[in-house]
Order: sequence, then C-alpha cells, then structure tokens
Amino acid sequence: MTQTEFTREKAEGGSGAKPKSPVLRYEVDPTWPKPLPETWTFGQCGGVAVTKDDKIVVCQRQDLTEEEAEISVAAPMVVVFDIDGNVVKSWGDKKDLPIKPERLNIDYKGNIWIPGQLDGQIHKYDKDGNFLFKIGDRGVYDSHDGSIKGYALNSAKDRFFKPCAVAVDPTNDHFYVADGYGNRRLVEFDENAKYVRQWGRQGTVEEIEAGAPWCFANVVHDVVISKEGLLYICDRWGNRIHVYKKDGTFVRNIWTRVGRPKLPDGRGTAWTMVFSNDPEQRYIYMQDGRNEQFHIIDHASGEIVYTYGRTGHQLGAFTHGHTIAIDSKDNLYVGETLTGRRVQRFKPVYA
Repeated sequence: MTQTEFTREKAEGGSGAKPKSPVLRYEVDPTWPKPLPETWTFGQCGGVAVTKDDKIVVCQRQDLTEEEAEISVAAPMVVVFDIDGNVVKSWGDKKDLPIKPERLNIDYKGNIWIPGQLDGQIHKYDKDGNFLFKIGDRGVYDSHDGSIKGYALNSAKDRFFKPCAVAVDPTNDHFYVADGYGNRRLVEFDENAKYVRQWGRQGTVEEIEAGAPWCFANVVHDVVISKEGLLYICDRWGNRIHVYKKDGTFVRNIWTRVGRPKLPDGRGTAWTMVFSNDPEQRYIYMQDGRNEQFHIIDHASGEIVYTYGRTGHQLGAFTHGHTIAIDSKDNLYVGETLTGRRVQRFKPVYA
C-alpha cells in the first residue's frame, strides 16, 4: 500500500479509523490556468499566493533555457491570474526584483513581499506592484565579508542571507522573516521596518533529532501566522514545523517524518504551508518537495490525514513542488521550480 493510499484510507475511515469531520480530497484541475499570452514562457515558479478576492499571484524567476530564449520571451516576473486562469495583470523584471525570488507572500492588506533566495534583501510592493520599501541591498549578505561565499553571521539587523519567506502580524503590522538558506533564524521587525529581535541557530544532529526549540536542521523555509497568533516555521531538512508564541516561547513540534529515517534530511519534507479556510484552521496543507506530494495535516493532532501526489512531469504530478496556496473555494495551487516551472491547481472533492 502506498503512502497516498494509506492516508486516503485513514481519511475515509478505513482500518477502523473514525475521522472527526469530512476530510477534503483533491484532484488536478486540467482547465487551469488558461494559455499564457503568445510568446510568454515561465521560468521556475518559486512563489504563488492568493489575494482576498481570489486573484492568484505567481512569481517566477525568468530563468529561461537558451532554447526557450531563442523562440520566446520570459513572462514578467509577477503574473496575476483570475480564478478562471486568465492573466489579468503582470509586472516586474529580474533586474529590479531580489535575486532569484524564493517566495511571494501577500499580507492582510494585500501588499506583496518578495525575498531573494540568492540575495540579502526583501522587497515590499503594494497590490498593484508599486515598490514600497526594501530591507537590505542587492548582492550584499549577512556574511563575514558581505559576499554570498562568506560564512553566515546570523546577526545583521539590516540585511539577510538568502531569505525565504515573510509573514505579517495583522494585530500590529510587525513582520517576521524566515532567513533562510544562508542564515538559520527568524527575524522580527516592527511596523516601521525596524529590527526588534531574532531567534534561531544551526542545530546539532542531536538537537535536530530531539526537536529542540529554535535549532534548525538547515533551511528555515517558511513562516506563517495562525489565527491564534502563533508562529509556524517550516524547518525543511528537520522534517518538522516549529510552533511558537510571538514572544519566542516554544509551543510544540508538528513532525512530518516521511522522508529519510535519519536527520538532517538532505531534501526535507516541510517546505511550505497554508491553513484551511475554516475559523478553527483545522487543517494544515503542507508541500513536501522531497516526496513530490502535498499533505493535509490535522492541526490539533499533527497527524497526516491525506496525501496527494507523485513525482513526474505529467498533469497532476510534481517536479520540485515548492510552494502551496489556497483560495476561498479551497482550491490549492502548487508552484514548481527547477525543471517543473509551472503552477497547477487542485480542486477539492468532498467526502
């Protein structure tokens, strides 16, 4: 029995299990998106997020192959689709945005945040793509010599080292940066973009296996704030989601140990996450790039109750499934990087 079949059986009440509520199942939606404008080609799709009015916003890296560049043009770096899959807006070029955008996050006001995976900065834009501010400078890193090849300092108040994601607190406009591929920390800034504090460091093997607070296996890959006001942080190589209060107090781990038996896991399972739309946020939807799947996790118990996906280039399969988003109708969107280079939609099938 495959992992996907096992979790489907569990979700459906097989083997004596009795789920507390109907669990969503998903199938790929082949109608989304509609064809891109003629000559446009996507590069790696590092970021996808959904606005309150169900516009799907994709950030792609404009990294066409030589062959693609001969016969097409790179789509703008940010492309906005309506819920039917039509392009309704686009903006941005890689010379202006952070180097190799890692994610695109949308805050409660509709502002757009973009961190650079090969950069030391993050940018903030309004919903129309107008630049608002940045923290850090292009090509300057929180390293001992300021270069991308330097060793990480994990301490700067005005720059990062390959940041991954941003989450904004709707109660006070403080924002948190998952920093990231070079550093091993979560950094808090106030509503005026002033440094407040930080947590996190590289963990030892023993600390990683034990799930020690604020000890990361490697990449600090995502941060999300729940309706309860708790911080959820994807420790990608540690195969867990850390949960903390906003003052840094550890709450619990949500383990996703469906990768390698020993940690750190060199690809990892805990890549990116979103919550379900219900008021209680009863489920976590997590993209698992190691297994090329997404999981639905029961929020309260931390158990995986459903898994979808397999590796491949065919419709519904994933190649480096990287980031996940949800719209108001419970459709899921998965952006793929490396040779995947697309965004797919998955529609719910109710029990």
